[in-house]
Amino acid sequence: MSLTDLWEKSKAELQDKNVQQIISFAGNGKLTDGSATSDEFRAFLKGISTDLIQRYADQCLQGSFSDSGLVLQDIVNQIGHRLGLKVENGRYRGVAGQIGFDGLWTLPSGHTIIIEVKTTDAYRIDLNKLAEYRKNLIKIETVEEKESSVLIVVGRKDTGDLEAQIRGSRHAWDMRLISIDALVRLMLLKQQVEDPTIIQKMYNLLIPREFTKLDEIVEIVFFTAEDIIEEGPGDENDDNDLAVKKVPKFTPVAFHQKCVDRIEKHLDATLVKQTRTQYSLADGSLSLICMVSKEHVRGGQQRGYWFAFHPHQRDILQNAETAYIAFGCGSEALILLIPAKIFVKWLDGLNQTVREDRFYWHVQLTYDGDKAMLIRKMEYDAIDLTKYILS
Repeated sequence: MSLTDLWEKSKAELQDKNVQQIISFAGNGKLTDGSATSDEFRAFLKGISTDLIQRYADQCLQGSFSDSGLVLQDIVNQIGHRLGLKVENGRYRGVAGQIGFDGLWTLPSGHTIIIEVKTTDAYRIDLNKLAEYRKNLIKIETVEEKESSVLIVVGRKDTGDLEAQIRGSRHAWDMRLISIDALVRLMLLKQQVEDPTIIQKMYNLLIPREFTKLDEIVEIVFFTAEDIIEEGPGDENDDNDLAVKKVPKFTPVAFHQKCVDRIEKHLDATLVKQTRTQYSLADGSLSLICMVSKEHVRGGQQRGYWFAFHPHQRDILQNAETAYIAFGCGSEALILLIPAKIFVKWLDGLNQTVREDRFYWHVQLTYDGDKAMLIRKMEYDAIDLTKYILS
């Protein structure tokens, strides 16, 4: 039984195991290049929660154990996956005739980042060796000179000596440095935002610019995006005609995960969080957009809910092999789960907000007794959604 299968059958038993114990259940328990153990561990990392990714990274750094550096290498590359980048795993151990990078991350823009993972900066890093990796990759046309750089990922935050080493070298404009902690925070940030512009800014931080170390910039972006989340209307209901009772503006609504927990049981699948509303299977074959809204009462009886649906969310659903959109109405107790292919056909009948830089559709739902309805423009009939209520 593979590690992934074991996880699906025995999550409760494996949840509290440390990463060394987890690896012992994969293959022969030893990470080597091209081994079943490596394949199983990497597949396992794709399907677990972000919290576990972070915990395993901490375990690699806080306690030295056999092959902790190799484990961390796989974890760092998985963080690259979680950031939404195309990732090619490197070799654990260098061999003659092979380029010894730890990972290759390709951004949506086409820029490729050569990853070097270090558990500590206690020893001086041979920057010329890293530059040689890049040079050889350019030579065999795996990367382009103008669209490639090196990112050194280190376990410690106190990296002053290494920063100075990079700044004082001839590779200062081709290499950058980031701690595991900051990289994890970028991953967590991506899961809390929806705006593709913010995500693109995150990607740009990884490319050599003015700074050597990226942590301070990550702090700025982290708190800026956090402010955006907190200041935005929690259920995005500013334009909701259904709302009669005034609620305090910017009150956060966040029960996405509780809704996803129910949906996972319904679909018999484990979904991985990608952004604030997007979840997917580890292999990307199924995508889910999960949106939530407060409840608003109209006329003392009719319950109403309002959601803003954006073009980038539509694109996510249309590009997936199988896709659903879920609406959490008031709480996880009332969820509508609708196949994406059906829902996108209804968009033409929905009202829109159009601004200079973006637009979105208004999804207005009502629930009266046991009947759910999608309210559309005046010239369009409402659609009965009752059959999509998750029992």
